[in-house]
Amino acid sequence: MNYYDILSSPIGNLLLIANDNGLIKILFEDENQLKKIEDNWVKNTDRLKEVRNQLKAYFDNELTKFDVKLAPEGTAFQKQIWKQLEEIPYGETCSYQDIALSINKPNACRAIGMANSLNPIPIIIPCHRVIGKNGKLTGYAGGLETKAKLLQLENIDLANSKSQYQLF
Repeated sequence: MNYYDILSSPIGNLLLIANDNGLIKILFEDENQLKKIEDNWVKNTDRLKEVRNQLKAYFDNELTKFDVKLAPEGTAFQKQIWKQLEEIPYGETCSYQDIALSINKPNACRAIGMANSLNPIPIIIPCHRVIGKNGKLTGYAGGLETKAKLLQLENIDLANSKSQYQLF
């Protein structure tokens, strides 16, 4: 059975989805999240209370590392990449090539980019911390503006990205 709740955040409403094994998905508001709530899901604020609390603390600059039970659904390779993403420290970024080198697959940048784009638990599995090798922002499920806001929240200098994208 899946449980859900909606969290209001500085980057818009987030649809939180969990099952008995843990958090399985976070969807951004612009992904038509209300259309994705299935009839057999149960709204359960209590079950998702810890996820809500930690996300709120993150947005309030009071939390830099999440500690919630995750149960992302994906292939073995995707899960390997998502684990690597969890190793990127708060306030730091890396490139797809950095991740490729960390798993000893230097030619896997494109596959890593695809796995990154399919990350079902953004923010907590911090795919927003992956930028292009040239220091520029790359795609993000929540949009580049959301990615920029998350990086700015973590005090990551976006000066190198300004030629490609400006928040204001």
